Amino acid sequence: MLNPSLRQLISYLRPYRNRMFAGIAALFVVNMLGVYVPLLVRDSIEQLEGTLSFGRILGYVLVIALLASLVWVIRMGSRLVIFGVARQVEFDLKQRLFQHILRLEPAYFFNNTIGDLMSRTTSDVDNIRRLVGFALLSLANTIFAYSLTLPFMFSLNVRLSLLVLLIYPLMLGVVQLFSGRLRDEQRNVQDALSDLSQTIQEDMSGIALIKIYAQELNERFGFQGKNRRLLQANLHLARSRNLLFPLIEGLVSLSLLILLLVGSNAIERGAISIADFIALILYVERLVFPTALLGFAITTFQRGEVSIERVESILIAEPLVQDAGDAIALPPELVVGKITARNLCYTHPGTDTPALDGIDFEIAPGETIAIVGPIGAGKSTLVNALPRLLDIAPGQLFLDDRDVTQIRLRDLREAIAYVPQDSFLFSATVNNNIRYGQPLAEPDEVEQVAKQAQIHPEIINFPRQYETLVGERGITLSGGQRQRTSLARALLVSAPVIVLDDALSSVDNQTATEILNSFTSAQEQTVIFISHQLAAAATADRIFVMDKGKIVQIGTHEQLSQRPGLYQFLWEQQQLEKVLQ
Repeated sequence: MLNPSLRQLISYLRPYRNRMFAGIAALFVVNMLGVYVPLLVRDSIEQLEGTLSFGRILGYVLVIALLASLVWVIRMGSRLVIFGVARQVEFDLKQRLFQHILRLEPAYFFNNTIGDLMSRTTSDVDNIRRLVGFALLSLANTIFAYSLTLPFMFSLNVRLSLLVLLIYPLMLGVVQLFSGRLRDEQRNVQDALSDLSQTIQEDMSGIALIKIYAQELNERFGFQGKNRRLLQANLHLARSRNLLFPLIEGLVSLSLLILLLVGSNAIERGAISIADFIALILYVERLVFPTALLGFAITTFQRGEVSIERVESILIAEPLVQDAGDAIALPPELVVGKITARNLCYTHPGTDTPALDGIDFEIAPGETIAIVGPIGAGKSTLVNALPRLLDIAPGQLFLDDRDVTQIRLRDLREAIAYVPQDSFLFSATVNNNIRYGQPLAEPDEVEQVAKQAQIHPEIINFPRQYETLVGERGITLSGGQRQRTSLARALLVSAPVIVLDDALSSVDNQTATEILNSFTSAQEQTVIFISHQLAAAATADRIFVMDKGKIVQIGTHEQLSQRPGLYQFLWEQQQLEKVLQ
């Protein structure tokens, strides 16, 4: 029975089976022509033993040269075809991996490091390409070389051929003995490489933090430890390979020594002619290269087998959040923005304490809602549930009286413009970052939303204004500028619902209030925003006060500030802080 990795490899090759069969068939033809060459050499030697005819010898030479040239051309053709299939498999796998990763929910990336995922989509896919190309080509060539060469060897002299081949079972035993060890050591190398890639990715992203805390030395030592682990893993693998391959080559050379030792006696006794003996040597030589490559092919196969396991572990990960089988379409233009929660509960995986515990509310279309509360109260969990960034149960959260778990994900997320607290910007121009959700937006539309997000005056002071590059993750902008650019991006999609997850935390109170007032005055969109700035929250139509996963108070700023409770405590605390500043 085929092991899972081999079955998976066959599935990768299935779309290209005709091309693969053509390449392998060409290898078969190459080996058929190759076994004929020693016979021609034998015949030419026999001619030398009789009447010497330069013309006939020249004829043999020309035929051998022609066959050798034909073998070279066909072999190159087969390599191009097989390696071409390998490149196509590499392309397909990278496409499948990237498309599948885009479907996975954010929680998946909390449990799987970015460096490891990058290593699997690059290094491991490259190993699979080598498996499809080099390893399969070498294994097929070895099979054809043995199956076509052995009958001719036996036709020349059975006893000598068997003596030579006695070494080969020992050779295959050695390869089998090393195969498990090579596979484990190769897995260690790839795991260490993933760990190192993750460290590089994290340090490059957090280079400013490293410098602020002067932790260059500690990071260097940390990297050195992981780099040394990779070095040791590679050395163990190299030690095994450097032990295996010379063993194989030594056994091949031993088979030639046996042939020369026993064959000379056979010639002396007349059991085999000199011409047949030379042909037999040529046939044994034909097996040397495929057999020597067998060790490399086995190593490549082991490496590819590990990589298939690592790649498939991503592809078999089913998204926890996906369209229901009977998902309904809800075009964003038909959404009015009513949001309802009925006993909404959610517990993060791996924890026992509910992040949301029996929440009930109803938000009218066009209403502006502020969500406030202490850290860890469940505010972000609540707004993350709206676009189904979390795997919530059915029958708890509704958009326009439709269960969000029954709405097509694409439609649901097009209806909700979400701005997270960590405002991610791509390494592109300000213009392209704002137009990310609407790539064909006109310049005046981009400028209009930038003004509403209170970022336009600063953009026009940039060196190239809207065509200014913001650097990786928007590193050239301040925190407030990144947040307002992200807000402009959300405003441009004109979604009926806007969700701001503390997306104005880096903006001063006055600017935040002006931005929120622009929403309130428009009254066209339902706005839900988390804020720790209660002066900004005071502009909302209603305020939801959360604590320990529950909504403990609901009301306007005037109502809540006069009512004993958590909101009054937070409001008075902030007012006292202002006085003390």
